[in-house]
Amino acid sequence: MSNTAPRNILVTSALPYANGDIHLGHLLEYIQTDIWVRFQKSRGQRCFYVCADDAHGTAIMLRAEQEGITPEALIERVSNAHQADFAKFGVGFDNYHSTHSEENRYFSGQIYTRLRDKGHIATRDIEQMFDPVKGLFLADRFIKGTCPKCKADDQYGDNCEKCGATYTPAELIDPVSAISGATPEVKSSTHYFFKLPEFSAFLQQWINDGHVQPQIRNKLMEWFESGFNEWDISRDAPYFGFEIPDAPGKYFYVWLDAPIGYLASFKNLCEREGIDFDSFWEKDSEAEVYHFIGKDIVYFHALFWPAMLHGADMRTPTAVNCHGFLTVDGAKMSKSRGTFIKAATYAEHLNPEYLRYYFAAKLSAGVDDLDLNLDDFSARVNSDLVGKVVNIASRCAGFVKKLGGGTLSADCAEQALVERFIDAGDDIARDFEAREFGRAMRKIMELADEANTYIADKAPWALAKEEGREQEVLDICSVGINLFRQLMVYLAPVVPAMAIEAQRFLKLERLDWQSRTTVLTDHAIEKFKPLMTRIERDKIDAMIEASKEDLVEEQKLKQAPKGPLADEPIADEIGFDDFAKVDLRIARIAKAQYVEGADKLLQLTLDLGGETRNVFSGIRSAYSPEALEGRLTVMVANLAPRKMRFGMSEGMVLAAGDDEGIYLMSPDSGAKPGQRVM
Repeated sequence: MSNTAPRNILVTSALPYANGDIHLGHLLEYIQTDIWVRFQKSRGQRCFYVCADDAHGTAIMLRAEQEGITPEALIERVSNAHQADFAKFGVGFDNYHSTHSEENRYFSGQIYTRLRDKGHIATRDIEQMFDPVKGLFLADRFIKGTCPKCKADDQYGDNCEKCGATYTPAELIDPVSAISGATPEVKSSTHYFFKLPEFSAFLQQWINDGHVQPQIRNKLMEWFESGFNEWDISRDAPYFGFEIPDAPGKYFYVWLDAPIGYLASFKNLCEREGIDFDSFWEKDSEAEVYHFIGKDIVYFHALFWPAMLHGADMRTPTAVNCHGFLTVDGAKMSKSRGTFIKAATYAEHLNPEYLRYYFAAKLSAGVDDLDLNLDDFSARVNSDLVGKVVNIASRCAGFVKKLGGGTLSADCAEQALVERFIDAGDDIARDFEAREFGRAMRKIMELADEANTYIADKAPWALAKEEGREQEVLDICSVGINLFRQLMVYLAPVVPAMAIEAQRFLKLERLDWQSRTTVLTDHAIEKFKPLMTRIERDKIDAMIEASKEDLVEEQKLKQAPKGPLADEPIADEIGFDDFAKVDLRIARIAKAQYVEGADKLLQLTLDLGGETRNVFSGIRSAYSPEALEGRLTVMVANLAPRKMRFGMSEGMVLAAGDDEGIYLMSPDSGAKPGQRVM
């Protein structure tokens, strides 16, 4: 073990809101974080992972009212459900708390008071939206309308999901109450503001010091160019949250006390475990603090949060690590298609460790969206975990049991090979540290391929049939078990449940990173039991069916006109000669990108197997560019070019559509770019 003192590391994930179920889109973040934390602990670092439910706000208050229970009862029930879901997927928090806690009340008040006393809080009267039907002031997320910047419809009252702009509800165009549907009235109310513009110079330096990824830094710079507004941190009663200490009837906006929940959860852990809280959060702390979040909440975590901490004389995060969104089969998750999959539904049908490995195999340190392609998902898990890693142990364990009485050879017959596997751990560790999990998985599977090649070349099953070669067979299989052990050390942060079973099979007290340096000789193992089974397609199909919202579909069927094409009457009949003029071709989407200034279009570069075409397609609402690249589709190749204000469109891709969304046409596997569709 290294003599270097362990690092002190605090890690958080974004707080799930206490008003809904955990789904696979959420799990991407928590699994990414958990893998990184487990790796740090495997390396011997002093690492703590904390989280909490985000339990305040109007949404909680209204849902509790609707259910006829108290907000406290609601958030307790949801918290229990959330923690049960996380446990199923092996997300190992050191502490899971709630923002509705005394620790959070204390730190919210402390940070606010420090900011106020240093002159960073302002008060002024503002015109605020009031719902005349419900009799309450409307929180930003309960007002919808048109974005004042990009004119996108159906946007919330505090920020635009299309262009990322932030604004006040009063700036929203044609607002309506999302609670009652009534047109809000404008009333005057005194509000409290955090003077964010005063921290512009500090934030620019902080961002440029490498605390965020390059892509995020570039996005944040756009906000510097447009300038900052003071941040409204108060809400009027009635509101479920913490009352501002010096302002009766005024409550902290949920986004003020939500990130403070990181401090509260850690403080709760510190009190329970005797950890020095201040050594992590004092201004000059040498501890490391990492936040893992989705790219949609960067503004709060990389601007408001570090500014608040700095203004309150507390340390700022070491890094804010952002990830992209999850798509399923190349499109946004859809309830009607059954791809909006809840964590509990997945766990009823499939092993959660399949998903942990698949996410790891596709995750990088960047912020690109990740696609859960269900065919690739089953193929990769079956090939890598079952066909490669588990296969090594299953091929060797029986011979060790039969020829060695369950004990490995006293000497390692392939010391150099085993040492190479051990040495590979240093490079793999650098990938884990850098959150380049996909790169680490590729290196691990390359080692697995090498181990399987070694065993196949030695063919112990053939040697076992020859008299007098028993020791040679035992030596070969003992090497195989050692190679399997190395792979499980590297995979343990990703598939911890499988690693525990492997540890039992190997009869090892430890499976941490350092333990790999000891070669197993004259070592007893247990009888082998399958550590992981193959994914069967019928299990995936059952999960998809279980995820569909049957009630919604039934209502549609009741309301729909009779006949298979009743909603879309068949067009006027054409002759075969007219149809024969249409040249349909298989095309590969070589590149896809957003079109600046267009809300519905994506620009596609299509490879026709020898030539490329530029096509603008109105499928932006259904697909991200990253999910489309490399995919095969069908295009009308002989459509006359059409000049658009964004450029020339040289064809058309085929897609189907209804009220639920847009679905790009895809050929069966085996089709090649340029082939004509018959």
